[in-house]
This record gives sequence, C-alpha cells and structure tokens, in this order.
Amino acid sequence: MAYQFSQDSEKRFQRLIPQFPSKRSLILPCLFLLQADKGFVDQEGMEYIASRIGDPISLAHVHGVATFYTMYNKKPVGKFHIQICGNISCYLSGSDSITEHVCSKLGIEAGETTGDKKFTVDEVQCLGACGFGPVAQINDKYYENLTPEKIEAILSELEKQV
Repeated sequence: MAYQFSQDSEKRFQRLIPQFPSKRSLILPCLFLLQADKGFVDQEGMEYIASRIGDPISLAHVHGVATFYTMYNKKPVGKFHIQICGNISCYLSGSDSITEHVCSKLGIEAGETTGDKKFTVDEVQCLGACGFGPVAQINDKYYENLTPEKIEAILSELEKQV
C-alpha cells in the first residue's frame, strides 16, 4: 500500500484510538482523515484504513460506510465543492433553479468540475435544513433560503478567493 496517513493525520489517529473502544467507531473519523489528506476517499485509502483498524473491520465494511455517506467525496473535487440539496423540501422551494443557475454560471453540469478545478457542483439528498430551503453546502459552510441573486453573490465572493 502506497498511501499512509500524513504526520498530522497519524497523530490524530493515535489520539482517536483510546476514544473509540469499538474499532467499528473509528471508520468515520478515519475516512475524514483520509479525505483531509487526499481530498477524497479512494480504494487505496479505504484499504489502508481497513488494515490500520484491523480485524474485524474489512475493506468491504469500510467501503460500505464510505459509500453510504455523501459527506465523503468519492472523486477529486474542486477547491469549492458546491452541494445543492435536491430533496423534496428544497425542491419545492426552488432548488432546481439554484442548481440550473450555478451550473449555467460555471458552464458545467451537476456532477462535474470546472476545467480550472475551482468548482464542483453536486446535487445531494437532504442537507438536513428542510425549513430553510433551498439550501447549499459549499465546503463546510451552509447557505440557506437561497435565491438566484443570493447564490450569484456567493459565487462572486468565492471567485475573489481563488
């Protein structure tokens, strides 16, 4: 296996071990460490996590956890990962128009990354803010009650940061 935790992630992993007496509970934080190191969760990283946690945790189990949760990127994403909720509450509030606006502005479709690797747009199911839709999560920050004008201002601010 070529992948190993970075020095910082290894230190964090060592601090996690006594906090989680059940080895199974280490999977989620280890996937976050992997994503922090590589930017996404891949097969090589999942194999490493399974080997580090050890028996009884198999690669299949780590893979099942990683693919269940949308918070783990399964492929490289842009500097700004825009996740727009497409679940029923947000959809009824107009999330489809937000997705269309963002994709049109960036010149990509949902599920794609811009050529300059600055933006990735994904439609996801339920960001858990149903009373505040439409909602988007950009990296680790939530944006609620979105309108095309609000998302336009957000995108303009993000472009200044690049």
